[in-house]
Amino acid sequence: MIRELTRAELESEGVALGRSLPPGAVLAFEGELGAGKTTFIQAIARGLGVAAPATSPTYALVHRYQGRRGPVFHLDCYRLRSPEEAADLDWEGLAAEGDAILVEWPRQAGEWLPPTDRWFRLHHLPDPARRGLEMV
Repeated sequence: MIRELTRAELESEGVALGRSLPPGAVLAFEGELGAGKTTFIQAIARGLGVAAPATSPTYALVHRYQGRRGPVFHLDCYRLRSPEEAADLDWEGLAAEGDAILVEWPRQAGEWLPPTDRWFRLHHLPDPARRGLEMV
């Protein structure tokens, strides 16, 4: 089911989700460019207690933020040319240390992606002021 949300509703949903996540949660986010993945992740990070603005790590692949309970890792696998490149991301270290791991373009990581707790797909909608949020 795709829920149609305004940006404010998407952010509110993200903050609430971040506040409710158990330690060590791994979340995956897919959707076309500009579909709202980073906006949703920024809100989740705020819910996890991240005070710094979370930005898309497209070029760095991984951003680390300090959350209320520990580090929050935001990964963007969009630029990985093959799943083998995901091996360099130290998934075990991220999982051991992270309070949460938030992964954009998770399919690019292939088998390196750890088991996910939730998988979201974001959609463009005909109304550009709204985004579609689907839990896959």
